[in-house]
Amino acid sequence: MTDQFDVIEAGERDGRRRWVGLVVVLALLLIPAVSLITSRDPVAEPAEQGIAKPGIAEPGAVDPAPAAPTSRRTRTPEPIRTITRVDAAPNVLIVPGEAKGDDEVLRVVFPDGARADVRYPADLALDEMGSRPFQGAWIDGRLRELVAPYGGEAEVTRGGEPIRNYADNVTLWPRQAGLYGQVLLFSFGPWRLAMYDRGEGLTFDQRVVLAENLKGRVTGDGYLVLSAGGGVRLAEPGDVVRNDPVGPQLWFGGGLGETVALVPTPGCDEEAEAPDVVEVRGRPAETVCRGDVLVAATGPESFRKKAVDGIRVTMK
Repeated sequence: MTDQFDVIEAGERDGRRRWVGLVVVLALLLIPAVSLITSRDPVAEPAEQGIAKPGIAEPGAVDPAPAAPTSRRTRTPEPIRTITRVDAAPNVLIVPGEAKGDDEVLRVVFPDGARADVRYPADLALDEMGSRPFQGAWIDGRLRELVAPYGGEAEVTRGGEPIRNYADNVTLWPRQAGLYGQVLLFSFGPWRLAMYDRGEGLTFDQRVVLAENLKGRVTGDGYLVLSAGGGVRLAEPGDVVRNDPVGPQLWFGGGLGETVALVPTPGCDEEAEAPDVVEVRGRPAETVCRGDVLVAATGPESFRKKAVDGIRVTMK
């Protein structure tokens, strides 16, 4: 029995055996530490994302008289680093425009139910770009934005499973790399709207209130109209937060292509701000007021010029 303690108890009888024992102990300690370090996966820096349904147009579109522009601006924002592409069916509505000479007229409905006639040069093909709704909403004094992801449901779910169901049409999803916090995904007929947390996330009770009080209906021509009650209030035309309009809007196009935003803005003038969807793409953006509607466009110069010069909007 005493032989197994020789390394510890030998004293000066054999110094070499003491050193051998120490080396063995150190080796046993270092092996698991090195294994732990080398087994860790590298943490990748999250990439930023870009920020996402057939319908039949109603007959008898009105031929509106052109309105003179009240302002026009050009600005070049800072480019974003990357955009993660999502291959999925676009979450957009395509309604054919009605030919009017060299122009076309498209009847649209904004998320607050307001209707308008949009006249544009036929070769701009605004109707073929498809439109998506945008709407800001207040919950207990906190602003949240309802965005229709261009890639639809797949852009949020990534083929995974939701964290929680708040209603038959409302689910909670994990935070996406490069974006804000967790995501509430709303389903209204064929439409999918995402609400991303910003800063401090919403509480469980606030999410329940949203799920119970935010309603959506789809018009006969396919547009989504939202309503709210209880502790939820929808932003109104002209509402601006941190220089970003948050009232009802329609976005045409998206993804990595050309984009046009129609933003109802009472008293629209040269101080009116374009929405972030137009200004954060790293390309120049141009805006112009058409009555009480701001027209904002991004894309190649020829496209921007044609959009701001040629689009006319008549609210109904």
